[in-house]
Order: sequence, then structure tokens, then C-alpha cells
Amino acid sequence: MQQHFSLADCDVVGFDLDHTLCRYHLPQSARLIYDSFAQYLVTEKGYDEDLLILAPDSLDFCCKGLVLDIEEGNFLKLAEDGTVLRASHGTKSMTSEEILEIYGRREWKHFNTVSGMVSRTAKYYLYDNYFDLPGALLCARVVDSLDQHDGQKKYDFWKDMVAAIQHNYKISAFKEDCGTYFPEVKTHPDKYLQRCPESVKKWLKQLKNAGKILLLITSSHSDYCRLLCEHVLGNDFEEYFDILITNALKPGFFSHTPNQRPFRTLENDEEQEALLSLDKPGWYSQGNAIQLFDLLKKMTGKLDPKVVYFGDSMHSDIFPARHYSNWETVFILEELLGDKVTVPAKAESEPLEKKGKYEGDQLKAPYFLSKQWGSFFMDRVPGLENAEETLVHTWSCKCISTYSTIAIPSLEAIADLPLDYRFTRFSSNSSATAGYYPSPPRALLPNEESVTMK
Repeated sequence: MQQHFSLADCDVVGFDLDHTLCRYHLPQSARLIYDSFAQYLVTEKGYDEDLLILAPDSLDFCCKGLVLDIEEGNFLKLAEDGTVLRASHGTKSMTSEEILEIYGRREWKHFNTVSGMVSRTAKYYLYDNYFDLPGALLCARVVDSLDQHDGQKKYDFWKDMVAAIQHNYKISAFKEDCGTYFPEVKTHPDKYLQRCPESVKKWLKQLKNAGKILLLITSSHSDYCRLLCEHVLGNDFEEYFDILITNALKPGFFSHTPNQRPFRTLENDEEQEALLSLDKPGWYSQGNAIQLFDLLKKMTGKLDPKVVYFGDSMHSDIFPARHYSNWETVFILEELLGDKVTVPAKAESEPLEKKGKYEGDQLKAPYFLSKQWGSFFMDRVPGLENAEETLVHTWSCKCISTYSTIAIPSLEAIADLPLDYRFTRFSSNSSATAGYYPSPPRALLPNEESVTMK
């Protein structure tokens, strides 16, 4: 495979929506998601009301790439070889000795399944995107609460957590104003959604003018997609794309055979009859990558059109698009901003009683840097006293260089580049930092460990 990647060589440019084209104000949306799940557990399932109270710095617990070992109530950060680098029981960090006692220096027992990108089973759950992450903190606090009251050894709360997620995010929730999440975003979109920078809008038009076919493929339902797109791109958002696919249910969109998920047309955001094939550009629901690719062949007049897909979830976007469809993939990774962000001095603002429900505690920025869990990219192998410590890549970091073509912090980071700009791609024969643009994370650079690993 060639060493460089260029958008100019691609015939089709596809985008995920949430946290890719539409970026959120993370501290605010994290608080809202946490509250959405917590309200349900407390009011519908009888969990402790203390779960509704959230200390301003508690979202520090949220870190992409964590795996919840459901039966044990433990959260794990894994090394690239599947060993456990850090762990917590509930919210409480475990010592090196406790980690070694429970997990040893061997591959975690479910690593084989999780590294095949199976993100959820009855035994574990992988947290890999910002919609899920606040749920990690809630589950950890549920474990704390159960320990305090019942002294449990095996945990059985997960079915209630799944019910909370389904209640808030189900397809009809937006229309029915059900749950906490959608009604709040509808009422205060500016509080949660960042408008798309002019540079990105211009870049999308530039791609289209250069003859590229533009796709939007999102697992969000069409009504929520419309709200987001109108808010971040404008009322003319449909003009940016040739094909819009909502309720795509990724990663299944990429991995299932055509007869499992047919495309459906939409009328007033209601799904209509199933289509036998996809014949023309437009807005569709559900579907699968195989029939989409047949349409792209027709539209480009090429037997093997080259597709690139931009997304923020390794599990739903990057891995399946690369593994099943053999598309180029650009990973949107806000963690790459971590080195650059300084926490602003606390500004005095309105008194608390004047603030809205979700504004009271100004959560600490940046949301994507966790003191408790350390670097997303590297960590030290837990050593017992006097043992030599060694630095290793995290499993999350290994996935990036394995499945993405390049990784960028945001679309804005590349919007001003010429379309024929040649990016150095990740490849097994280049350095571990090659595919990061505009620069690799500091944790991966030599002599920087002391800065990021404290």
C-alpha cells in the first residue's frame, strides 16, 4: 500500500454525524447524558437518589477505551497485548497489587472478543464514544452504592442500565419527547451543539465541486439528524450531500448481508416500505453498505470507486468501514486536542441561582483528559515496588494505527488544506506516530513521558 493518502484520489467522501460533522459542547452534553440515565434509574428502577448529585470534577472518570467488567463491577484500561494497565472498582482506583492479584500479568479473559470489536456482551461493555461515556461514571457510582448498601460481590445492574439507554435514545423518543435527552437538546440546541465552522462548510462545497460524491451515514434517526444538521450546517444542509442515510445502525450497516437490512424511504420522518435495491441518490433509512456500494459504482461509472469515511467511533465507524467494506477511514479523535488545551482560570459569572438546571456546576475543561486514567495512548505497566516500569501502547492506541488511514482532532484541522494534500498514512512499516495530523500526541513522542504520564 502506498505511503500517502489524498482526498483527491477518492471518488466518494462519507461522514458520520454525531461528534464528527456535528460536534458537541462536551462538558454540557456529558452532564445531560449522565442525568438522562440517572433520572431513569432513580425514578423507574428505585436506585439511590444520591446518583442524581454530581460533583463538578467527577466526569474526570470518563475516558474513552475503558471496558466495564460487568460481573465484577470493575473498569479496565487495557494495553495493546490485552493486559490490564489500570483498573477501578466502581469509581475507586485499584492499586497495582490489587490489579495483579485479580487480573495477573496475562491477557484479560475477554480480550479476544473485545479485540474483534465485539463491544458488548453479557460479560462486558466497551466505552468508545461520547454518547456512552457518561454512562461509565453512572455505572461506577452504582457499584459504589451497591457496595455500600448490600456488600455485593457479583453485580446485576446492567439490565437496568440498558433499559435507561433504550428509554432515552429509542427511535420514537425524539418525536414523543420521551426521556430527558431529546427534549432538552430540542429546547436548548445552542447549549449542546457547536455550529459548523465556515471553513468546514466551504470545504464540503469544495469536495462536491471537485466531483466527489458526498455521503452522510448516521445511526441517529432522521428527525434528530434534521435538528442537528439544520442547527450546525443551516437549513440548506441537504444540498451538501448526495446521499443521506439515517438509522443506519452501525456497525451492522457495514457487516450485514443485504437481505438483513434493506434500505427504506422516508415520509415525514416515518420509515416506508423496504427497497429491493438502491437506485438513485436521496435520503434513506437503515440499509447496508453492499447495496450502497452498488449505487456508488453506478454514480461514478467505476467498478471499484474509492471511498473514504470520517467517524469518531472505532467500533461503529472506523473498524467496520475498513474491515468489512475496505474503505479508507479518517478517525476523528478529540483526544488529540488534549496537549493543546489549557484549563481556563475560573471566571466569575452569574450567581448560581440564576443559572439553568444544567449550568450550575461548570464542569472542568477539557472533558477528554482524565487524571484518573492517564493518557489515552500510552501508560506504564503496573509494577510492584522497586520493579522497573515500562511504557506500553494502550489497546485503544493500537486500534487507531491498525484500522484508520489517518487520525485528526476535527474536520476543521484539515478544512483549509488543498484537496490534493498528501497525508502520511498509518502503516505497519512506518513509525507509530505517522498517521496523526497535524501532529502526534505528545505521549507518543520520546522524552515527553514525564509530562503526560504523571
